[in-house]
Amino acid sequence: MSTENELQTRSGSKCELCGVAEELAVYEVPPDSNGSADQCVLLCETCRQQIEDPEKVDAHHWRCLNDSMWSQVPAVQVLVWRMLTRLSTEGWPLDLLDMLYLDKNTQAWAQATVGKQDEAAVKHVDGNGALLQAGDSVTLIKDLNVKGANFTAKRGTTVRGISLVADNAAQIEGRVNGQQIVILTEFVKKAN
Repeated sequence: MSTENELQTRSGSKCELCGVAEELAVYEVPPDSNGSADQCVLLCETCRQQIEDPEKVDAHHWRCLNDSMWSQVPAVQVLVWRMLTRLSTEGWPLDLLDMLYLDKNTQAWAQATVGKQDEAAVKHVDGNGALLQAGDSVTLIKDLNVKGANFTAKRGTTVRGISLVADNAAQIEGRVNGQQIVILTEFVKKAN
């Protein structure tokens, strides 16, 4: 029996992540897949594209992981863990990650490519979902109490020339009232 036939049987001819039944293909789970059914999953085109290209990720599509995370197939568990980790800045994936159990070998497999793929996937987006880049100007959409500086950054304040916190997509840095402060991206909108 071919790998594709085994996967069709195992999955009931549906995407093993989102359950869609169209445009299915075998996906070898990196980094060391040998092409066997144990190291592959059956994916729809949408899931495959979003796994391979972080720029195309639609967080709402991945709500399906709430169901697929219970799969007993290690290759599926690996992809679920990787996508939940990639989407962790959305908030809701953290709850699923807390519930997800992976045995030691599966956890090591899941983490094998994290440094390579997901470091580049750190994106800073404002409260409206617009992509932020270093040097952009943003406007505060909420009054923020600045700890340690004894002032409140008022709503409507424009912060020019922001810098991005490299390892945390939820934070940016900028100068307000002459003070360099850390600002959560959910409380800003990109200025035009």
